[in-house]
Amino acid sequence: MKAYKGYTGSVEFDEDDMVFHGRVVGIKDIVTFEAETAQDLVKAFHDSVEDYLAFCAETKQEPEKPFSGNLSLRMSPSLHKQVVRAAGNKAQSVNQWITDTLSEAATRDAQSASSTVRS
Repeated sequence: MKAYKGYTGSVEFDEDDMVFHGRVVGIKDIVTFEAETAQDLVKAFHDSVEDYLAFCAETKQEPEKPFSGNLSLRMSPSLHKQVVRAAGNKAQSVNQWITDTLSEAATRDAQSASSTVRS
């Protein structure tokens, strides 16, 4: 689903009830939506984000911001060593190497998922 006001939704389809269920991802607050058609799903997603932002304004709470760009990783010392060497081999910082590597993997995964859905 396309982001709306910086928020992204994930969607599942319930075949028994013939309804799409969605949730805003990347925040701790629980923001959900559902609909029976794809068009209604997009509208429900937008409405839920608007309701969330309105609720936060009413209660004078700062809405959570999804995906700050900071990510904490834990890895084994041996993998850490491999990452440092791989970054050095490309004359990159560890942060840049991880960013590039994750970007490539995410793009491949998205393309793979996209081609699977179209098949």
